[in-house]
Amino acid sequence: MADWHVLVTLRTLLLNVLGATLVFAGIALVAVTARAVLQFDAVSALHGGQVIDLGRDAVAGTVPDGHMVRVVGTPHVVEPARDPEFNFSVATPTLSRHVEMFQWHEVQLGANVQYELDWADHWIDDRDFREPQGHANPHGLPLQDERFESSVVQIGNLRLAPVIRRALPGSASVAPDVAALPPNLAASFVRQGNYLQTSQRAGDPQLGDVRVGWDQVPPRLMTVVARLEGDQLVAAEGTADGQGYQVAIGDVRLHELFPDLPSAPEAVNWKRALSILLAVLGALTLLTVRRQVMVAPTQSALRRQRRNDLLLAVGTGALVVGAVAATIWAGHELRYAMWWAGVAVAGALLAVWQWHHRV
Repeated sequence: MADWHVLVTLRTLLLNVLGATLVFAGIALVAVTARAVLQFDAVSALHGGQVIDLGRDAVAGTVPDGHMVRVVGTPHVVEPARDPEFNFSVATPTLSRHVEMFQWHEVQLGANVQYELDWADHWIDDRDFREPQGHANPHGLPLQDERFESSVVQIGNLRLAPVIRRALPGSASVAPDVAALPPNLAASFVRQGNYLQTSQRAGDPQLGDVRVGWDQVPPRLMTVVARLEGDQLVAAEGTADGQGYQVAIGDVRLHELFPDLPSAPEAVNWKRALSILLAVLGALTLLTVRRQVMVAPTQSALRRQRRNDLLLAVGTGALVVGAVAATIWAGHELRYAMWWAGVAVAGALLAVWQWHHRV
C-alpha cells in the first residue's frame, strides 16, 4: 500500500511539472517569437522598412503603396538618353560625354623636366610650366563633359525615380553615330574607334585636337530595393544610411544587400497559435491532476467537470500568453499590443466564468 501511495504521489508530481513546463514553454515561445519579429522590424526600419520580395517581372498593384520592395530585372529604357549637341541617342538610362584635348604635359625627371603631348580631360595651364615657351596650350576646352538621362526607365512595369536611374551601376563605351552628326560637327569630326576626333589622320593627333567619347550603362540583370509609390520606385525617406534604396548588379538576395538584417521570422502565426496551445495543454494537465483528487458523484457530473476544465484551460492559456505578448509589444506596436490584450481579456473572462461554474 505504501508503494502505491508513493507511485501516485510521484505521478502527481510529474504531471504538475509537465503542466507547468508546458505553460512556460508556451510563454517562452510567444516571447521569443515577438522578440524576433521586433528585432527584424527594427533593423528593417533602418533601411526603410520591411521589404516585400516581388522578384522578377514586378508589376504595380501587387502590394500597397509605401512598402519597400525588392525587384529583379534588366532595366527597360522607354525614352533613350540623348546628347542633343551631337544628335546622338542611345537606349541607356545614362549617357555620359567625355571630352579631351591633345596638350602639352610637363614631366618631372629629377631636377630636369621634359614636355610631352598627350590627351587630357581638362585644360593644362602652361603658365605653370618651368619652360612655357614653345609649350603653349590652347586656352580651355571647346566642349564640356555632360551627362544625359533617359526620362523613363522601367523594371517590369515599375518606373525608376531619377535618383535610382542615376545609381544604376556599370559603364561601357559606346560607338558614336557619325551619320547623325549635325553638318557643322560632321565637318570637324571623324570617327577614330569609339571616339570622334578633330584630327584627320588616325594615330597622329596634333596640339589642340579634341576627341569626344561616350559611356553608357550597359543592359544587364539588376536588383533594386526601393519604396513603391504607385507605379514608381522611389528612395525611402528617413533611413539610417540617408539613401533609402539599394542597387546591385545581378540577382542579389536581400541579406547580401543588407548584411545586418537578420533572417525574417518564419511561420510567425503558427508559432503564436502553438504558444497558446502549449499553455492550454499545460493548464489542462494541471487541472487534470486537480480533478483526479476530487471524486465526482456521477458520470454526468464527471463529464461536466472535464468540459469545465477544458474551457478553463483554454481561458487560462489565452490569458497568460496574451498578457505576456501584450506586455512585450506595448511601446513598440500598439496594434499588436491591443490584439494580444484582447486575447488576454477574452481568456480571463472565459476562465473566470468557468471557475464560477466548476463542479
